[in-house]
Amino acid sequence: MPSPAVTIPSAPVNTEQVSISRSPMSSPHISRSPNQPSLHDRFRRNSITAIRLPKVLHPVDKDELRLLLLENISQDAVQAFTSQGFQVDHFSKAWSEEELISKISSYHAIGIRSKTKITERVLKAANKLLVIGCFCIGTNQVDLTNAARTGIPVFNSPFSNSRSVAELVMAEIIALSRQLFDRARELKEGKWNKVSKGCWEVRGKTLGIVGYGHIGSQLSVLAESFGMRVVFYDVINIMPLGSARQLTTLNDLLQRADFVTLHVPELPETIDLISAAQLSQMKKGSYLINNARGRVVNIPSLISAVKSGRLAGAALDVYPAEPGANGAPFDDQLNTWATELRSLPNVILTPHIGGSTEEAQRMIGEEVSSALTRYLNYGSTVGAVNFPEVDLRAIDEEQINQIRVCHVHNNQPGVLRQVNEILSPYNVEKQYSDSKADVAYLMADIADVSRVDIEKIRDQINQTSANILTRLLA
Repeated sequence: MPSPAVTIPSAPVNTEQVSISRSPMSSPHISRSPNQPSLHDRFRRNSITAIRLPKVLHPVDKDELRLLLLENISQDAVQAFTSQGFQVDHFSKAWSEEELISKISSYHAIGIRSKTKITERVLKAANKLLVIGCFCIGTNQVDLTNAARTGIPVFNSPFSNSRSVAELVMAEIIALSRQLFDRARELKEGKWNKVSKGCWEVRGKTLGIVGYGHIGSQLSVLAESFGMRVVFYDVINIMPLGSARQLTTLNDLLQRADFVTLHVPELPETIDLISAAQLSQMKKGSYLINNARGRVVNIPSLISAVKSGRLAGAALDVYPAEPGANGAPFDDQLNTWATELRSLPNVILTPHIGGSTEEAQRMIGEEVSSALTRYLNYGSTVGAVNFPEVDLRAIDEEQINQIRVCHVHNNQPGVLRQVNEILSPYNVEKQYSDSKADVAYLMADIADVSRVDIEKIRDQINQTSANILTRLLA
């Protein structure tokens, strides 16, 4: 939501109470009567009274907004939604496609993490759904194209858990280099095994970062503070931080790095990004870390590389198939190689905890809940990953009989002319539109509108040929 406008008041000088004197060799001297408020006091008092408060908007049809939150999303997000008057159903587990299809028709918004899949079938069943929130970095669990075509923007949190993941990678680098997990397991089993062979300091070693985005760049800074050299590979040219250096090919990075860490999205071109051919290029005795997406690494090839001694160890936080709830088995029925992977020495396996810190989950909850609330209450799509980003400054609280039109439509010629003809009898206070691929979005604030006018405007816009979804907020 845009910041409220602030009117800066003028501060005329009362000449009866303030006099200015100047000596020949000095700056002007202002004398003020003891009871006269200072210029700063007057400015602060008048500024506070001049702030225009934004009006909270609501759907004109008065339908109570219901939100579905899955996968144990932060309670901070739950509280943020309930404070807005939304009805919230909160569940700790992911839902299957069939569960979603059977129940999602009751909800106007849904919040998920990485395990719940919003497929085309789910979207077809979601006849009330207005918005989707991914309380995580990735959005590949959502059919973004069909969501946009249905008029549903998708929001995520691309920044909030970056630090959490970067710190986990540094912990894994040190744990791998000292064989920490194996020694700890042995001692818990009652076996004393103090060894130094194959254990190294990380200082002076080379870290290769594949994907130099929000996480990769933060990790770069942390690694250099440990005395590591940093090289990275990315499909676009990026200005490095610190002394990091960008390499032109993935193979060049694999051949140079002592530790390789992956921070890329799951796309057709990144599935099996690291397979047998790439593992053969890595330095003998090096380490591989994957906290990105499960299908980025070919696990059978990784198992072979560890067994052959090509890799001295690996750390995995993500897998091609993951259990849907805590306590569920991670076994060969889920992934056929699970038992063999679990038996490997110096291989750290964690249950998708990259962003699972209280700080990260709190920030994710705040960021995504704010984005969903701004869309539901004000129509703002700033930050949507699959949608044109459109916003308007807030309607002021004292402005009555105003409505906000939020019109999602097919991106085709003539739509603005049709809509503006419908709005032509009214005073259009402000209007903005944008498009992205096949979908366009228009927002307009209309003044001096009666209840009868509202129904008329909504019916007329809904009947236009390009209409996908139209909401009126008042």
